[in-house]
Amino acid sequence: MTRSTESAPSTTDPTVSATLPPPIIPGQPLTALAPMQDVTTLAFMQVVAGYGAPDYFVTEFFRVHDTSRLERHIVRSFDENQTRRPVFAQLIGESIPHLERTVVELLKHPIAGIDLNLGCPAPKVYKKNVGGGLLRDPARIDAILKSLRAACPGLFTVKMRIGFDTTDPYDAVLESVAHHRVDLLTVHGRTVKEGYRSDVHYDLIARAVQNVPCPVLANGNVTSATRAHRIISETGAAGVMIGRHAIRNPWIFQQCREVFAGRSPVSVTLADVFGYMHTLFEATYSPDVPERAHVNRIKKFLNFVGQGVDAEGAFLFDMRRTQSKAELFEVARRHLLQTPDKLFSDEPYAGVIARPNCETPIAPEGCSLG
Repeated sequence: MTRSTESAPSTTDPTVSATLPPPIIPGQPLTALAPMQDVTTLAFMQVVAGYGAPDYFVTEFFRVHDTSRLERHIVRSFDENQTRRPVFAQLIGESIPHLERTVVELLKHPIAGIDLNLGCPAPKVYKKNVGGGLLRDPARIDAILKSLRAACPGLFTVKMRIGFDTTDPYDAVLESVAHHRVDLLTVHGRTVKEGYRSDVHYDLIARAVQNVPCPVLANGNVTSATRAHRIISETGAAGVMIGRHAIRNPWIFQQCREVFAGRSPVSVTLADVFGYMHTLFEATYSPDVPERAHVNRIKKFLNFVGQGVDAEGAFLFDMRRTQSKAELFEVARRHLLQTPDKLFSDEPYAGVIARPNCETPIAPEGCSLG
């Protein structure tokens, strides 16, 4: 585990916490790339870093159960990471002995800290009483936090939603976060059942800021650098965690630093977006994956990119129907390079839905997008 320059805290001293790694620009609010299943791979982290890295990365979650082992492709995202930014390893599970065992294994690797997932809204996850499903059992969460705090000699962080189907357990979970000295809390301001399309309850993120002693990151609909600044001002959060909108706009973390410094954010053109699309395609390509399968994987990213290309959704309509690399880039050239100097929209165009199956009030199985 990457240690701070200060000595590691005693796990028996309730007044001492580990020190978070500093942001890229000292004194600025923190930024983090949200952990997203099948998205925040080593390749995607490195692509994002090329456009302006966040302060922190968080891995896809390691599934923890009685026969679990560290998934090699997730381990690569910190063992082989060249971004020079801290990477937190996220766990999802409810078995305390196996969570503790997994922490011991992870501490052998160059991670910045351990993060616990208390927010994944995918039904196939919460039905197993892990991720967002644990929010139905605050007492179980308290026991897990106590155990993981004792198991982590360095940084221990949590990412949560504000409840499962109601916010009734929220205050109890915040009390546990405070009591067990979590070092950083990220709050997605929706319940599990609200999925991704409801309004974000920023007032409840502000409540966390007021009631836990550790820094809090605001998560949920952080669509642009300007909005990130507004959310931080509204909630008092120490920074933001960005998921889907970093897929759409990998420049967003650099733009945040510019807005936080009082400057106008850098403008992005459709030609820049074409370059991002090409970089993403090549960086995530594997020769053992058939071309059509890789094209279909890239479409999942471009579903979000298309929200900023045109207000009519024409790029999305044409892109979704391609079946080969040649077809995909022919569509890209037609929509992005015929007017290469046209500005890519900082905010998603109203009504242009990236993934209808993942932006419904109840998130479908397999959808975990931060």
